[in-house]
Amino acid sequence: MSTVNSASSADVIASLQKTAAASTSKTTDAQSRFLKLLTEQLKNQDPLSPMDNAQMTSQLAQISTVDGIEKLNTTLTALLDGSQSSDAVQAAALVGKGVMVEGKALTLSGGKAYGGIELASAADKVTVTIKDANGLEVRKLELGDAEAGISNFAWDGLTASGAQAVDGKYTMSVSATRGDTDLKPTALQLSTVNSVMRTSSGSVSLDVGGSIVKLTDIKQIL
Repeated sequence: MSTVNSASSADVIASLQKTAAASTSKTTDAQSRFLKLLTEQLKNQDPLSPMDNAQMTSQLAQISTVDGIEKLNTTLTALLDGSQSSDAVQAAALVGKGVMVEGKALTLSGGKAYGGIELASAADKVTVTIKDANGLEVRKLELGDAEAGISNFAWDGLTASGAQAVDGKYTMSVSATRGDTDLKPTALQLSTVNSVMRTSSGSVSLDVGGSIVKLTDIKQIL
């Protein structure tokens, strides 16, 4: 796994041209070999039993199909390479930014902490339960109703008794209901993108607060 540097459009185009040229050369060689074989077959055929026209047409159609598949593969490879380069450039722009990703961590700093909730459908009542490092409940936030989608919340650092909690790491759990139905909300934690990495397979990953996530795992950019 290595750190990704932003690629210029000129580098991407040059890479695609090189790939296309190599593929074209391979296809041309295959066509040349096929035509040589077909020519030798025609030269050495039995005059009394010449090759059937349908058979020759079938062979020509086969080489045409192979040629088409080669071109399709080249196009798909170029699109994939271009998409991966675009993902890397997009991800590089996120370094240093705050993002919401799935998680239960809640960091209290300066008497403030922020988190998020993702709902598949609207809820009448949303509750966030905050616990300390020992698993003891510190505060329960009643957020009221919420629409489907992503919503954010802030904790003022006050405990259930009204005292100010010390800055540090906390955890949260979320629950939501609509009428008598219990929903399944997803807790979102606020993290900072520290770095961008490209794996050996070419996919892009992000280091967010010590956790590695995919670009598609980001729910919200702040």
